[in-house]
Amino acid sequence: MADVLTIGAFGWSEAGFFAALQEAHVGLFCDVRRRRGVRGPAYAFVNSARLQARLAEIGIPYVHRLDLAPSEHVRCVQAEADAREGIAKRARSRLGDAFVAAYTAEHLASFDARAFLDETADKRPVCLFCVEREPAACHRSLLAAALEDAGAVVEHLVR
Repeated sequence: MADVLTIGAFGWSEAGFFAALQEAHVGLFCDVRRRRGVRGPAYAFVNSARLQARLAEIGIPYVHRLDLAPSEHVRCVQAEADAREGIAKRARSRLGDAFVAAYTAEHLASFDARAFLDETADKRPVCLFCVEREPAACHRSLLAAALEDAGAVVEHLVR
């Protein structure tokens, strides 16, 4: 059984998204987005207020970890790389090297993965959430890798 799960919003229907969380027996939903809203009706279910209300209804605790969200500077690094390569954000299949380096320096260098695992030991599996469909296209995969290096078993929930 996984200690850490990851999930993105894109690609899921509302019903499928929450069913996946319930089927995985998520013990803590950890939102690692800087901006907790998504434009358009298809993904309105992951806008912060709606998301938190639905999670509460199904008994999954929610926490927002802004300290794990990429800063505007780091997000701009990826946006610039996407623009150079002509890739739309939702079509990206992996993070650029510059983003990985910037996110690692800004967040992972000071992230104590072992302490995170210790703090969440009674809430497993913890589910790291952002919006990108592909884990490799999202910073949650970098967090998951750091947690894996600290001994966690990681599973990516994908649609």
